Amino acid sequence: MSWQRPDNRQSHQMRPHSFELGFTRFATASVLAKCGDTQVLCNVSIQPGVPRFLADTGRGWLTAEYRMLPSATPQRQEREFMRLSGRTQEIQRLIGRSLRAALDFEALGERTVTVDADVLQADAGTRTTAISGGFVALAHAMNKLLQQGVLTRSPIIHQIAAVSVGLLQGEPFLDLNYVEDVAAEVDFNVVMNENLGIIEVQGTAESGTFSRTQMNQIMDFAQKGIQELLEAQRQALSTVKS
Repeated sequence: MSWQRPDNRQSHQMRPHSFELGFTRFATASVLAKCGDTQVLCNVSIQPGVPRFLADTGRGWLTAEYRMLPSATPQRQEREFMRLSGRTQEIQRLIGRSLRAALDFEALGERTVTVDADVLQADAGTRTTAISGGFVALAHAMNKLLQQGVLTRSPIIHQIAAVSVGLLQGEPFLDLNYVEDVAAEVDFNVVMNENLGIIEVQGTAESGTFSRTQMNQIMDFAQKGIQELLEAQRQALSTVKS
């Protein structure tokens, strides 16, 4: 008997997703990214200067921070202060690596971009939603700097999106919600660019193993979902003036 999705989606079907630009006032760019019941606030701030290892190179840098609000899940979680959990550190490094793949750092110049991803509500897929929403905020921020004359050319060289895929009862399912994420035997997070070039694949067998054939199916599902997200990103950016 095959897995029945709680929300009656087809196995290859994404949850409803959207990118709302201009969500907060003071960040260089702000996007509320939604994927089903998961909501992540993605803010981009840009400051002059770079880490010491990049000083006087003419190149910029991008870093990311990820947090989850205490009430983002049904049971309140304690806030993370000075000591971050291993999960939080892993996720914010993934977001940073993924979004650095979008930029030409020489075109950015000696500036540091900080992407803040704050989970307002979590129903699985928070890291992938943060990456997809973070790119929209990043692109919007760069467009603003171009219009202000701060930059002479756009540092954006690639469009980035990410999605989750899992195996449930041996079959692939795209864009897992929390119930599915907990039940999945295999869980993948996949990051790609607009050419469907792979930036990162995180794949883990939570129980048992998976075959090369199943991995190919997972990647096919991921590619389909990412193509949908890329189009949604383009539409969001095309409708907003800096």
